Order: sequence, then C-alpha cells, then structure tokens
Amino acid sequence: MLVPATQLRVGMVVMHQNDLHRLMELIHITPGNKRGFVQTKMRNLRSGLQTEYKFRSEEKVDRVSLEQQEMEYLYQSGDDFHFMNSDNYEQITLSKALLGDSVLYLASNLKIKIELHDGQPIGISLPKTVDLEVTDAPPTLKTATVTNELKPATTETGLVVRVPNFIGVGDKVRVDTETGSYLSRANK
Repeated sequence: MLVPATQLRVGMVVMHQNDLHRLMELIHITPGNKRGFVQTKMRNLRSGLQTEYKFRSEEKVDRVSLEQQEMEYLYQSGDDFHFMNSDNYEQITLSKALLGDSVLYLASNLKIKIELHDGQPIGISLPKTVDLEVTDAPPTLKTATVTNELKPATTETGLVVRVPNFIGVGDKVRVDTETGSYLSRANK
C-alpha cells in the first residue's frame, strides 16, 4: 500500500530498495522556502543493518502490512529460540541473528507477537515491559538507603540493567523493552 512520506510513523515496515525495513526514527523537516522532506533511520529486517534515508514529502512509500501471530517463548538451544502458538501448539524456531537484541528480553513463557511476511517470520514484537530476575548484582549497601545512585545488575537473560541500590540477587525487576532501563521492582 503506497502512503505519502509525511504519513510514515516509527515502527512501520516499508519496502525500500527491494528489501523490508522498519522505521526506527523519523523527523519531518521543512526548511524555509525549500521543499520539505522526511529524514529516517531504518533497519533492514533481513540483514539487520541500519541506514539513513531522506524521503521527499511528496514521495510515495510502499508500506508493508505484517501478519502478527501471538506465541509463547519456550526455550533457547544454542543460537536458536523456540516459540509455540498457544492455540494450535505449533512450534517455530527463530535464529539469534533474526531476533537481534530482542533475545535479551526473552524470559520463559513470555507471550510475544511474531511478525510474518508472506508466511515467513521476519521478527518479533515485544511487550512494552518485561519482568526479569536479577542473577548477579553488587551487594546492597546498608548506608546508601536514601541515595539515588544506580548499580549494574545482570538479569536471567544476560541483560545488564542499572538498578537502585536496594535491588539484590533473586529480585524481579520490570524493564522497558524499548530503552532497556529499569522501571520498578516487580512482584515475585
């Protein structure tokens, strides 16, 4: 479906130079008496490479609609990640190369959306937040109860998050999947 460049939004998938790209950032620029344009940062969904491109405001862009299928993350074996469709119990395997940094947010039994294009999985859509267990963190300092100093903590998936001083090993923390930042302590 062709849409004007001015209607592009972050997160959309477009066909650009015969490849699928996800829009990561975009800025509408209208310089004085010149023609406006849309400056974008896109990630190639096949290769994972990020690129910048300027679309003229009047340019038409081929927006791709993806089919989404809810699945549950099961487990990892080597560089393969296994997911199951909760409705029909069909399982699929996606590679670490395809998933990229998303693997750092995959905790067991997490429900996610697999994005499909022409029946082929091309990526996943994570929930806004995930709860991860802290597996390694510097010891809590009794004297630092009031300070807002953050310390690095490693979660069960290998993600390193800066957390408040009162968080220790075994605690669950809620993490923003877009920024990778600590939001709050999660219920165990």
